[in-house]
Amino acid sequence: MSGPQAAMIFAAGFGTRMRPLTDTRPKPLIEVAGKPLLDHALDLTEGTERVVVNTHYLGDQIARHLAGRTVQTIHEPEILDTGGGLRNALPLLGTGPVITLNSDAVWTGPNPLQTLRNAWKPDQMDALLLLVPVANARGYEGTGDFSQDADGRLTRGPGFIYSGAQIIKPDGLAHIPEAAFSLNVLWNVMQPEGRLFGVVHPGGWCDVGHPGGIAEAEAMLADV
Repeated sequence: MSGPQAAMIFAAGFGTRMRPLTDTRPKPLIEVAGKPLLDHALDLTEGTERVVVNTHYLGDQIARHLAGRTVQTIHEPEILDTGGGLRNALPLLGTGPVITLNSDAVWTGPNPLQTLRNAWKPDQMDALLLLVPVANARGYEGTGDFSQDADGRLTRGPGFIYSGAQIIKPDGLAHIPEAAFSLNVLWNVMQPEGRLFGVVHPGGWCDVGHPGGIAEAEAMLADV
């Protein structure tokens, strides 16, 4: 398998939009179509050499769920957000570009991580975000996160949403002083330099960050 061979799945959040379902279990263990969201995400990483899952809220449940698997977990005593979480996990991920994946979405169609690998051009890109057209996004209300030019470069604007999957070079994380911060901080450095790119996922996508997304995701999977 070509392309980056290290992947991080974000599973540390509080899942506040998913309450009350997350009062007693972390959002990554909420089931969609009989399978925890975390397992849907892990299925996408099959064949990847190094996979790391970060934890914080009710992290002991996630650690037990993953016990015996060839997946590494890293617990954050304090919540670090996506940027701080990725930086904290770099000793386990190794050097070079990293795939990051949110654990609160369900996909249909081609493996989104393979779509990213196929489009990755490290000489031109510091990050490659997997995008979904607003019209194709289930469980989402809004106008989008990014606009895209003919070459695939991104600017903030309407049209496409960030799906929660990307390839990113983590080098710039060392220059951010905050302990907890979003990867948006790094994207905001890359974008004016023309190094922030996107590629469109050709299949289905559903946000399962809120309770209503469960039924929507199950309906999408049933249509396949």
